[in-house]
Amino acid sequence: MSKQYWVYHERQEALLCGQHALNNLVQQNAYSPVNLSEIAAQLDQMELNYMAQNNEGGTSSKDYLKRIQEGSGNVDESGNFSIEVLRSALMNSFSLELVNIRQKDVRDKIEVTEIEGFICNRASHWFAIRKINDRFYNLNSTLERPEIISHFKLAAEMQALQDAGYSVFCVLDSLPPPCSGTAMMDSGLPQYWWKEEDLMSGKSNAMTRADDPWKNTGGGRRLDGGRSAAGSGGGNNGKPVSLMSEEEMLQMAMAASLEQSAPSRSERAYELTEEPAEGAPGAVKIQFRLPDGTRAVRRFRNDDQVGLVFAFVASKCPRQNIELRAGFPPKNIKSMMNASIAESKLAGEMIHGRYV
Repeated sequence: MSKQYWVYHERQEALLCGQHALNNLVQQNAYSPVNLSEIAAQLDQMELNYMAQNNEGGTSSKDYLKRIQEGSGNVDESGNFSIEVLRSALMNSFSLELVNIRQKDVRDKIEVTEIEGFICNRASHWFAIRKINDRFYNLNSTLERPEIISHFKLAAEMQALQDAGYSVFCVLDSLPPPCSGTAMMDSGLPQYWWKEEDLMSGKSNAMTRADDPWKNTGGGRRLDGGRSAAGSGGGNNGKPVSLMSEEEMLQMAMAASLEQSAPSRSERAYELTEEPAEGAPGAVKIQFRLPDGTRAVRRFRNDDQVGLVFAFVASKCPRQNIELRAGFPPKNIKSMMNASIAESKLAGEMIHGRYV
């Protein structure tokens, strides 16, 4: 029996694309905002120590004081990490080097299809391309699902990215092996595992591990998430799972997924009010990074409830279940729904949304 491969593809959360690019590259949930921020802080301190020791005037020099005033050079308030943070993370955890594809020893001596993985960057956005089971996948966290890149088109894709202003870095070999069994799935979040055979066949209803209809069979749990009666096996309209067709299993799994993703009653209860005029008393601006990558700015009143923020995002992304996060590290603001924007300290903030 041939192996069943799974492809790990984290989706965009806030501006943490650097974290997602790393996790998609190594095909596991290896990095968090916390440990990447710790690496950034360590690099900042190393740079300051070097400046203190090598600049005339030490810690009183203009360059040192300017660097202190500028803040971190390796992570910004939105969670964008520098290339040095990504390089250090890979070296510390996996002893992997992340090199520029334009380096002469890479460009002139190595065929692009022999490289195991790539990380691409432009304008603070990072994404990974990874070889899995001898196929290349675009694992951009802004994509709905992984996209296959053929060997034939890979070189042209790399050149097009560079022509468009992307910096392209690569890991030549020795990346962690791709997932080929359920035991390896504990290293990643279930909703981000995609069955490779579904991706290859172009199924519009390709499933993740979170809604795989076979995941809980034999364990006493029905496909709709409920617990089956002893000996019944659960199922569709009372039919045991063992007697269900694959199509019925798929329909039940998809129906359960849709039920879970429906917006809650509390989120639907808020109706978006008229936007206050520029300069109106108590008016504040909030910036948004929507799940599709677009940006928006909207004025609210300081005493508006945070639920109106959710209503605004819902007007931009109808019929979608969206999680909103703010601050750094980004925190889910759903618990603030009934608090005012002033109480939640969201005035002037950048709020990041992602589909869930």
